[in-house]
Amino acid sequence: MSAAHLLAVTLTGACAASAVLGVAYTVLASALMGRFFAREVSEPSSFPAVTIVKPLHGDEWALLRNLSSFCQQDYPGTVQFLFGVHDCADPALQAVEDLRQLHPQAHITVVADARLYGPNRKISNILNMLPHAQHDVLVFADSDVSVGPDYLRNVIGELQKPNVGLVTCVYRGQPDPGFWPRLSAKATNYQFLPGVVIGLALGLARPCFGQTIAMRRDTLEKIGGFTPFVRHLAEDHAIGEAVRMIGEKVVIPPFHISHACVESSATQLIAHELRWSRTIRRIDPLGHLGSALIYPLAFALLALVFSGGAPWAGGLAFVAMCARLTLKLISDRALRQPHRDLWLLPLWDIVSFAIFVASFWSSRVIWRGFSFKVDGDGLLSVAQDE
Repeated sequence: MSAAHLLAVTLTGACAASAVLGVAYTVLASALMGRFFAREVSEPSSFPAVTIVKPLHGDEWALLRNLSSFCQQDYPGTVQFLFGVHDCADPALQAVEDLRQLHPQAHITVVADARLYGPNRKISNILNMLPHAQHDVLVFADSDVSVGPDYLRNVIGELQKPNVGLVTCVYRGQPDPGFWPRLSAKATNYQFLPGVVIGLALGLARPCFGQTIAMRRDTLEKIGGFTPFVRHLAEDHAIGEAVRMIGEKVVIPPFHISHACVESSATQLIAHELRWSRTIRRIDPLGHLGSALIYPLAFALLALVFSGGAPWAGGLAFVAMCARLTLKLISDRALRQPHRDLWLLPLWDIVSFAIFVASFWSSRVIWRGFSFKVDGDGLLSVAQDE
């Protein structure tokens, strides 16, 4: 057997084994998705006053709609809406003014402060806002998030459980108009979200998502405030770990919120997915490597190529595609969204696998137009030209 033939056989076997494991992973994810969202959500025993903290940056396509969803809460307690920008000319402020007109009863506070404390500009924005937060229950939520009317009472209900220090939420992708946002939503709904559900079910994941972080002021003070996180790329993950370190629980209730997928070009989409993939690689290297199992179709197609088009490899690719499409249909049902763009899923699986492979070759990320290097602890530094 020649060296080239031996290499082809080895690669075929490795890719086929990875595809089989990936199919098993996908079947397990399909089984768990519906169960996760079928659990009951806790009702609050009281309705404390809440400050919703929202850092803003730029005029996003659905910004007003997203902000309005927070003003339409079925929550009888007092709510302060605290918005912050670095630049008093930020176009996001126009959406806030429009929000005042739509919801004149809402208690809205705006902070414009250019001070930076580190490379994580979102955390700097929040640090500038916090002195203006009037209440001791704090809900931090990204600007590109939309929620249902029961969001706040569900979050507060979970926060009131014994020994709970932080509540965070899983999310689905809500695409802006256009082809590339629809592709981006595939990554969130059929790769990220099933992976989180499996990780939680098997006790392999300790997530915390910046789309929602709810905590009491005393918990925030115990972890040293937000200042320790001004250099973290994945500040949400670091905040969750800090809460666990003081002996309090981080919980994820069984409902989802919506996260806007706004990448309007291939360049923006690839840059966003590379940043996400490299972030995970830095904070959880083994978990990142294990996430290769979400690509059974890509591995099956590679097995088909390395085997010279063997019929069994073609059959494996068909099984992998059926498993992925089944996961999509079950996820759509669990998320209560229509079945759309079935043909986009295999396309995105292949593109996403290429991004996954590329994530191993660099630690540079692009975030809001700024280039950073990420060290082994997930800390940011301004990238120098290479």
